[in-house]
Amino acid sequence: MRAVISRIITGFITSRTLRDAKRFRAGLSRTLLGGRPVVEYFHQADDPYSHLVVQLLPRLADRYGLDLKTWIVSPPDDAAAPERDRLRALGLRDAPRLARAYGLSFPSNAQLPGLEALAAVNGRLAEGIRQPGFLDLARACGESLWQGQAISAGSLDAAEVHLKAGTTRRRQLGHYLGGMLYFEGEWYWGVDRLHHLESRLSGLGLDSRREELPLAPYRDVVLGPPPQARRRVAIDFWFSFRSPYTWIAFPRVRRLAHHYGVELRLRYILPMIMRGLPVPQIKSRYITFDTKRESETVDLPFGVMVDPVGRGVERALAVLYKAIPLGLGEVFAENALRASWAQGVDLTTDAGLKRVARASGLSTAQVDEALADQASRQTAEANRKALFDAGLWGAPSYSVNGLPAHWGQDRLWALEEDLLDEMTHP
Repeated sequence: MRAVISRIITGFITSRTLRDAKRFRAGLSRTLLGGRPVVEYFHQADDPYSHLVVQLLPRLADRYGLDLKTWIVSPPDDAAAPERDRLRALGLRDAPRLARAYGLSFPSNAQLPGLEALAAVNGRLAEGIRQPGFLDLARACGESLWQGQAISAGSLDAAEVHLKAGTTRRRQLGHYLGGMLYFEGEWYWGVDRLHHLESRLSGLGLDSRREELPLAPYRDVVLGPPPQARRRVAIDFWFSFRSPYTWIAFPRVRRLAHHYGVELRLRYILPMIMRGLPVPQIKSRYITFDTKRESETVDLPFGVMVDPVGRGVERALAVLYKAIPLGLGEVFAENALRASWAQGVDLTTDAGLKRVARASGLSTAQVDEALADQASRQTAEANRKALFDAGLWGAPSYSVNGLPAHWGQDRLWALEEDLLDEMTHP
């Protein structure tokens, strides 16, 4: 019964029908009154991704005829951003690469700003928050901040007021991160999700330059002609059965590895909530709807779900541990992820788990044998330690031949670049 209810509810709340209805309702007053579309932007001064997206916002507003309402915000709290130090370190090395990909600016040698410099910037931003030149000010302050240049301080009192107001507004609308854009009921994160907002605005007939490429087109793997490998190449792929982003990454990582003929090492880990890391409801809700949009972009099903957290994850890991040495690990993992996140199969039940296993080439006897073995837990812990050693903490994550690891299903293009570099490196 739990699975039946879950399938019905999740299928409905992630449906295009409901999303279209929500979008229609959210835009009704604008349509009836003929007003300009309003996008709210939440800028976090010490967030690298905020610095990237603010560089695109003037062009976004001009091209789509937007009114931008800007806010400054504090960082997310610990519950929404676990492993904060690792998250901040990742941003510093990820932002320069993202900047190069989109023709933006971020220094490759940036350091985390000190509290005094950050306070000075927030003071300056607070003084200009409602001025026409705020985006230019935010960009200029960001360039100085990330290059370690001295910044004349603004009003600390104004900063306190506006940070509180922006952070409160963000929470009221239902989010927790910086670098976020909000338009008529939906959230878009920085440069990485700008393509969704551009597509929506274009669909409303607001694109004044439809003949041009989007400002931030979606980036995915290219899968060009495989070069002759000059060295052995392997992808370490850390994933979690409880991660919806893992589901929409897994088939594409497999395809990438098989296309180029490289080894794919499956490094399964327990989900964060089963490792004692909180996942607030506000975060889970955003991830669900964001995964739905991203799944449509890569043409994978998503939304009819039965969350495998707890017993479902442990059972799937036990079977995966058995399947890997049999050469069936990849197909079982992909089938189990699809079952949980797109087909509404309950992996906590024998019927559900064995159905997935049989479709993957495993017998009922092999599943029973796997479930009696606890060795998968030790391997999952070893994989978690290796992931932390790589500087990351969550799934999906990947690394090619020990190079700096990438996090997120939206970094497969970077993974492919690393793979090609390693294959052709003398």
